[in-house]
Amino acid sequence: MDPLVVAALDRRASDGVPFRARAHHTHHTWAHTFSSRPELYIQPRTLAEIEKVVDLARTCRKRLTVTGCGHSPSNMTCTSSWLVNLDHFNTVHAVDQETGIVVVDSGIRLYTLCDELDRHRLAMPNLGSINEQSIAGAISTGTHGSSARHGLMSEDIVALKITLASGETLSCSATERPDLFRAATLSLGALGIITQVTIRATPAFKLQWTQTIDTDYKIFEAWHDELWKQSEFVRVWWMPYSRRAVVWQADKTDRPESPPRYNWFDGSIGYHIFHNLLALSHYIPSILPTVERFVMGMQHGFRNGSSFSAVQTSGQALLMNCLYSQYVNEWALPLHRGPEALRRLSSWLNHLTPEDPDYVPHNIPISADGLYVHAPLEVRVSDTSITTSPRPYLDPTVHDGPTLYLNATLYRPYHLDPLCRERFYAGFEHLMHEMGGRPHWAKNFTTTRVENEIMFGKGLEEWRRVRRECDPEGMFVGPWHRERVLEDGPRLAFEEVEVRRQKGKDGSVLMHGEV
Repeated sequence: MDPLVVAALDRRASDGVPFRARAHHTHHTWAHTFSSRPELYIQPRTLAEIEKVVDLARTCRKRLTVTGCGHSPSNMTCTSSWLVNLDHFNTVHAVDQETGIVVVDSGIRLYTLCDELDRHRLAMPNLGSINEQSIAGAISTGTHGSSARHGLMSEDIVALKITLASGETLSCSATERPDLFRAATLSLGALGIITQVTIRATPAFKLQWTQTIDTDYKIFEAWHDELWKQSEFVRVWWMPYSRRAVVWQADKTDRPESPPRYNWFDGSIGYHIFHNLLALSHYIPSILPTVERFVMGMQHGFRNGSSFSAVQTSGQALLMNCLYSQYVNEWALPLHRGPEALRRLSSWLNHLTPEDPDYVPHNIPISADGLYVHAPLEVRVSDTSITTSPRPYLDPTVHDGPTLYLNATLYRPYHLDPLCRERFYAGFEHLMHEMGGRPHWAKNFTTTRVENEIMFGKGLEEWRRVRRECDPEGMFVGPWHRERVLEDGPRLAFEEVEVRRQKGKDGSVLMHGEV
């Protein structure tokens, strides 16, 4: 351990507050896309321990980064300085079954929170695709669900407590320090350490869901009138090569639980078959259209109109299996532009000509010759404009109506980087820019600080103002923030900068930084 840190700890030996830190830890994202070797890996268990970590970091001039499960595939949580994990800071402090108001420590994972809510016959009003994240990590990156009747998960946050670089822990809400609240509900980890979350739960509910595979033409026809309004929760998976789509829709029900039909391909056999086909496509990319047709057919049905249903608890029905290591590039754009976006991607990827009835000019100035991508693309919707909660300053959703999310996932079978990534994401992002989209902060987008200034405008300016007030010397910022959200200017006193990258043994990009 750094002698400066040892000396600082010795001076505080009588305070009785533990400093739970260890060296020689390797951090990696869930997808093993990025990794880093922090000087110290710290797992506090109380607020006093968190405040001591911040105090020591300020004394010893260390950057602090907070991580949970590392599900974001970006390098946002990578550091060579001090990495703080709050998995052991996860107490449920209060549950009011009548009002649904729940107070928890910020490190609690969503699956633990959902289990605790279920014991009180409560549930999260809305969930994303997984429940592995900490509650603080989910709201800090703009996690959303699959519903035009809900917005970001942060809309259900009533209040927060956050420990700033000064070591002071402040409370904030819609009425108490509202500017801090709007910045912290999508903080990107750059304001301080969120320590406590007050959330509004709802009575526990079950969902009756139906999943149907059919031509993408049918979803385009139903897009503006029926598709997104037919149920409370709706999500779509679009298959570009077979030009089909799976529509999943769910509504609350009092019917008894009924598990989904048995499909042997959805188990370990199908998991490994798909994984190995993806690995083979690394060497023979041209098989990917056939892989799409085969795997999606085995999972959802080869016949258009194939459908099946189930009744499950909300905590089961809303989740998905993310399968394998992956890159994810997701953008938010106006919902009404969805058919145009998908048709243009289809024309580009399938090299359609005007003779094809699905042809539209794609206007993507990047060649798709020899380009083969993974499927499906995930298509979801939310509507933050209907919430009464203050919108986060960095909210990427449309301000005056429903938002479409297009998610282009590229798998990394056995941690092999997909050959199509650079060209596909360049074309995909060109289209998203042209259609007025904005990136999901947690994903693998490439937009720069200047581009984000244009896209987020006044919201980014206000977020920066609050961030400067909370952390003027940059204790909580690093290379990811400098590239994407920090204002142009000199390096901050505690800011970590990237000094080099190398390939890690697990296939990740190993980041090296310095303060």
